[in-house]
Amino acid sequence: MIQPPLTDVEVRVLGSLYEKEQTTPDSYPLSLSALTVACNQTTNRDPVMRLDEAAVSAAVNGVRRRGLVMAITPSGSRVMKFRHLLDEKLDLGPGALALLAVLMLRGPQTAGELHTRTGRLADFTDIEAVEGALEALMTREPEPLVARLPRRPGQKEVRYAHLLSGEPVIPEATDLAAPRGAPPHPADDRVASLERAVEELRAELAAVRAELAEFRAQFQ
Repeated sequence: MIQPPLTDVEVRVLGSLYEKEQTTPDSYPLSLSALTVACNQTTNRDPVMRLDEAAVSAAVNGVRRRGLVMAITPSGSRVMKFRHLLDEKLDLGPGALALLAVLMLRGPQTAGELHTRTGRLADFTDIEAVEGALEALMTREPEPLVARLPRRPGQKEVRYAHLLSGEPVIPEATDLAAPRGAPPHPADDRVASLERAVEELRAELAAVRAELAEFRAQFQ
């Protein structure tokens, strides 16, 4: 567990930087505007945040002081950009970093959910491989980075949470045992998948627009 714990916004900044490094490498490192867009995405985020650039900038400064982020100014540009140093600071491989990043961006999840959601970031052969990587993160020395949460009433599978913000807060009990509706129709799954893809494209377009506006500003 990192001491002192990171804030929720600092965690979102780090997770977003790692995700964009893997999914949109051509636009990485990220400017402050692009990073703010990434933090505020409505897909692959839980909870969804509405952060302004001042809040993101303050979080960036916080993780820079911790040696978790580096600021650079590319040759020929006056726009400062940021890249994470999680791999160097935490000494983790790609698979472990992918798991940690998805936990940072989407909160507590089961091994099955993590296996599905890390597909864009890492190549786990099966759920057992995910569970092995989680076990390594839970037993990491000198400090664990992941914890297994107690199974709550109505839950069939255990969930895992990152420890970068300290001990995870377990929400108040809700009616988890309430009967669920009928399983979604395959067509509904396809529609939801398309909606997620559209939202991701919108987020990437917004980031490109932010980069273009900053580029134009250099010549005004």
